[in-house]
Amino acid sequence: MRTKNVVVEPYNPKWKEEFERLKSYFESHVGSMIIGIEHVGSTSVEGLSAKPIIDLDMVIEGYEKFDEVKNILEGLGYYHEGDLGIKGREAFEYEGKEDFLMHHLYVCPKDSQALRNHLVFRNHLRKNEYDRDRYGRVKSKAALDHPKDIDGYMEAKSHVILEIYEKLGLEVQ
Repeated sequence: MRTKNVVVEPYNPKWKEEFERLKSYFESHVGSMIIGIEHVGSTSVEGLSAKPIIDLDMVIEGYEKFDEVKNILEGLGYYHEGDLGIKGREAFEYEGKEDFLMHHLYVCPKDSQALRNHLVFRNHLRKNEYDRDRYGRVKSKAALDHPKDIDGYMEAKSHVILEIYEKLGLEVQ
């Protein structure tokens, strides 16, 4: 589901609960074919303001498992959108699913740079209050400046992400 209105909210502990519900749901269907499911993105960082959209990275051993996982996800109402320009991260879209909070689902091989970037960035923000709060302020301002323009919002916050990526030695894709 494409974001129409850009709203950034203060951290909400319910995001963690919602991730756990989604994780259980997916594990009950594909658990034997995956390594795990990671809560990534801003909703995974306690204290960080975020759009109320849960980001999940479903981790697979390698692409040899991808088609099987993709077929099951399609049976659950998720359709593959491709990598959306980010190698090593396969995006899935859905319609409906009103029982869950809005979410973004990605399937990533365990050795992908996209997964590494998500995990290292998340873990850094969980430990580094300065970068977390700075990023939160930039996101909040970007949402106010671009309330109906997700691309403008993404561009307005990208400089902080890139600075942190550089500090952490992460590759930008």
